[in-house]
Amino acid sequence: MDPSPSAEVTTTPGQHEGNPPLQEGERGDTSSAGRPPPHPPLIGVHMCGSTALLWRTADVRAARGEAGVVGSLVGALPRQPRQNCRLGRPLQLGQEELRLLLETRRAAVLPAAPCSDAEVKQSRVELYEEDQRRSFEEQSVLALEDRKSALLRAMGGATQGGGGTSQTDEGLSGRLELLDQSFVFPRTAMAVQLSTARAGLSHCSDERTFLHGSSARPGPSPRDPRSEARFRVFRDLRQRGYYLTSAGKFGGDFLVYPGDPLRFHAHFIVVCLALEEELPLLDILAVARLGSNVKKTVLLCSPGPGASPVHYTSLQWSGMA
Repeated sequence: MDPSPSAEVTTTPGQHEGNPPLQEGERGDTSSAGRPPPHPPLIGVHMCGSTALLWRTADVRAARGEAGVVGSLVGALPRQPRQNCRLGRPLQLGQEELRLLLETRRAAVLPAAPCSDAEVKQSRVELYEEDQRRSFEEQSVLALEDRKSALLRAMGGATQGGGGTSQTDEGLSGRLELLDQSFVFPRTAMAVQLSTARAGLSHCSDERTFLHGSSARPGPSPRDPRSEARFRVFRDLRQRGYYLTSAGKFGGDFLVYPGDPLRFHAHFIVVCLALEEELPLLDILAVARLGSNVKKTVLLCSPGPGASPVHYTSLQWSGMA
């Protein structure tokens, strides 16, 4: 017989993991000389439609290390573009992460580069043609070296099998010279290369009009109760010192880490609910069972009305004798 889940109301998840809530004034500590600490550098955010991206390494480091915003890398590596196991810049920010950075004045949205459509088109065409020419030359040299290596391996095996050494050397030299003269590398055999060295995005007038009309301002709309509840929970947990990432694969809103996700496993699965929202019993059992299977505590988080604090309810499966 399966054990039944038990729910206990907790004032803060920090009581479980030893992360106490921040007290008023703790973030404004001054140095021993009485001077306030230096203001952290401003993080530059590039907007691609409604998606917030961090391209510069300094911005990614400041967001991850100083602001505690994890985000997710979505760019391809220059030397390994044909894989998605390890990704690089840019760093994509979630809506809650972007809004928190903007409200705390840790980030600013960078304006688009002012340039005409003709200039954008001409510069893109020239840059693309130059990249294609350089890539074709590099790949032609590599393909010729690979063909020569294959020929040397084949002739080396024939030499070990028997025959005159001088005649074999002369034949090998002749074949290598003939290969140099007749080798042609077709453009259709070029490998696809993705350039991630250029940071920043620009759009033509039609593209800018489309993106401006299809996307709202940065951050979730305050008229959306669901987005507002998610942001209030995200901000409250971040102020308590936790790191948060998306929990879509765990059936929740956020995964909560006691420290940097590169060093710690997640301890909580956050499910954001309105304070007066009713949750079916089967949904509670399903999310509690899922949290038990992945060894995490489920947190039902409900922001209070107005400036009231966030209410947390933890769900765990209790053992039975």
